[in-house]
Amino acid sequence: MLTGVPEPSVYVPPPRRTGGRVLMLDFDGVLHPESVHLLHRRGPTLMDAPGHVLFEHCGLLEEVLLPYADLRIVLSTSWVRRYRGSVRRVSRKLTPGLQARVVGATYHSAMVAEEFAAAPRGMQIWADVLRRKPTDWLALDDDYLHWPTWCRDRLVRTDPLLGISEPSVLANLKAKLFRMYQKG
Repeated sequence: MLTGVPEPSVYVPPPRRTGGRVLMLDFDGVLHPESVHLLHRRGPTLMDAPGHVLFEHCGLLEEVLLPYADLRIVLSTSWVRRYRGSVRRVSRKLTPGLQARVVGATYHSAMVAEEFAAAPRGMQIWADVLRRKPTDWLALDDDYLHWPTWCRDRLVRTDPLLGISEPSVLANLKAKLFRMYQKG
């Protein structure tokens, strides 16, 4: 250490909850269309998606997760970082049933925001899996580029416009959840 200059810290505190089954949840392109923009004085706003509203598929996700009472949600959305919200504040956008499942986020304020944002989504999630050590996990995301090969089978790739409501996506999510719980 140079005199008077602190060394950069790469320490990220461990998650409060580890283990268990986890769903890594993105918002944009999953719970509503991906075309969300931050507008001055209006906040996050859905653009170029007539007939759609923010968080329109929360009820659908809550219904799909009903049989899996112990499944917890980790927010893997840029909303936690971009809108400078705490996990609790960002999760308020979800239905109460989904809010109750949220145990954290892949991004932590102790991380270097620029380095985190530069990493592909799959690597952000994998880093959290290594920290959180779930017994099993899935990711719901429309971002599929540069996912590590060893965890691509954990991704339920959603439709950028229809999110989880697209019939083949919904069927894939249900099938992967069922298989996750059949393993034990």
